[in-house]
Amino acid sequence: MGLFGEIVDELRGMSIRQFVSQVLGLALIVSSAFMIWKCLILATGSESPVVVVLSGSMEPAFERGDILFLYNGEKEVGTGDIVVFNLPGRDIPIVHRVLRMHKKSGEFDEGQQIDILTKGDNNYNDDRVLYDPGVDWIHEENLLGRAVGYLPHAGMATIYMNDYPMIKFLLIGFLGLLVVTSKD
Repeated sequence: MGLFGEIVDELRGMSIRQFVSQVLGLALIVSSAFMIWKCLILATGSESPVVVVLSGSMEPAFERGDILFLYNGEKEVGTGDIVVFNLPGRDIPIVHRVLRMHKKSGEFDEGQQIDILTKGDNNYNDDRVLYDPGVDWIHEENLLGRAVGYLPHAGMATIYMNDYPMIKFLLIGFLGLLVVTSKD
């Protein structure tokens, strides 16, 4: 029968109490993962402390599939920093380098809006073509964080699951079945 048959037999052999216990164990694992994510958000000050590079626009600094760790703390973003930003109306954040910063007048005062221009290292032009029509700069409220570290190629599984959603559903379902049918 194979692995799937063994899982079905294991489920049939469980009492209601064992099954509920296993489902609660799965719920504990999932809720622990959410709590860890929320703690990372609090520690980094970024609503998305970990992102996967989805394109080759930052090569050779970062390649498609690299995982970036973000921090959005006290230090100001400067020219040359690699930032992750979100544009209004777009779901996917962008990882690019700060090319220029512009202030309206005077010194960089606290509370003063700073204009930021970005560019992918592997792109010919700056990102003004990505911004909404008539918008030449992004601002600090668009930033999710500054890249402070990375893991090369560790996010390729995420890219495959986004490119082929059926893989994601099969993997999540299979892992859920394994957790529910595992022995204590």
